Amino acid sequence: MTSRIEDAFRADAGRILGAVTAYTGDLQLAEDAVQDAFLRAIAQERSGVELRAPSAWITTAARRIAVDAIRRERTAARALPTLAADARIVDDADLDAFSFTGDERLELILTVCHPDLPEETRLALALRFACGVPTRDVAAMLLVSEATMAARLTRAKKRLHDSEIRFAVRDDEQVRTRMPDALSVIALLYTTGYAAPTSDEGRVLCRDAADLARDALRIAGDDAEAQGLLALVLLTEARRPSRVDPSGELVALAEADRTLWDRRLIAEGERLATDALQRGTGRFALQAGIAGLHAIAPTWEATDWPSIARFYDGLVEQWPSPSARLARIVARGYAEGIGAEGVRLELDADEVLFRGPLAAQAFAVRGELGIRCGDMAGARRDLREAIGLTEDPAVRRHLERRLLAARD
Repeated sequence: MTSRIEDAFRADAGRILGAVTAYTGDLQLAEDAVQDAFLRAIAQERSGVELRAPSAWITTAARRIAVDAIRRERTAARALPTLAADARIVDDADLDAFSFTGDERLELILTVCHPDLPEETRLALALRFACGVPTRDVAAMLLVSEATMAARLTRAKKRLHDSEIRFAVRDDEQVRTRMPDALSVIALLYTTGYAAPTSDEGRVLCRDAADLARDALRIAGDDAEAQGLLALVLLTEARRPSRVDPSGELVALAEADRTLWDRRLIAEGERLATDALQRGTGRFALQAGIAGLHAIAPTWEATDWPSIARFYDGLVEQWPSPSARLARIVARGYAEGIGAEGVRLELDADEVLFRGPLAAQAFAVRGELGIRCGDMAGARRDLREAIGLTEDPAVRRHLERRLLAARD
């Protein structure tokens, strides 16, 4: 049984850090203060003191700790009077009334996405400290070792601290400049959660990403890419109820029970996607269009594959990521009637897909193409490769079932 402090850490660590960073303007100071506050909360809990609102208590304590640090180090004499005035002693009623705003966490994402830092470092800082993704998972996303990522994060935090960077969402120009990075962070966060369909952590990450996507659209106004990202998240999230069966086994989209899909989310996502595509054809608008076509298809067989393939053509042209290239190959196979063998040759030509982070998916796709071609021996080889590279138990069981189907 988990403690309330552990629950608060899992649910609100990113929000708490965002609130304290917005309050102090210093990521390193805020991180140290939040860690100290969590330790104090654990000590309170172990001593038998029940905290009625743990996240609020931790946030208030972290703010006080930060003010004390400023007093001791005398590094911000001018800011001290304002900070000290805000760091008043509060009673239980104040704690119960405390609430987070999405702006605080999004503001932290925008703060660490400083243009003077390399793009990969910006994304890593935001994922780690604003979104609470563990360093090892951030490293895996960005294809470096955990030790390398930890060192990069440490250097980047020091650079932000030494630069005395301050940021506020009221600065429209900085918001406009940094929003593309923020949208990429939110997309990565959602993708990470959606890739773990049977875990509580995955569901939490997806929920957080959806909340952040709404906050981003509210702050960005009528930005087509912010609309596209929210549409993509909503349209993908609408299909979540059919991703696993009652026994927890993964269900392929072709076999999904579409009556379980959330029609309210689909309607909202379709509206946003249509509007985004009318005003732009950026990465997220195009992905939203693809998700929308899947969501409105009454059956797998009725899916508008030619339109999906055209969207992927545009997506790969401006964002030639491994995931986009792999999905385009699949879509072309259904859309153009060139046959599974032709698509398999196209996949074989993109050798990078079999060496990168999508290697398991690439082997799985080639295995399915092998089944469609009648090359069962080749299909079994590829599916075994995919199984060996897959860590998620539900995905591995799904691939094992497909391996059984690849019989001569």
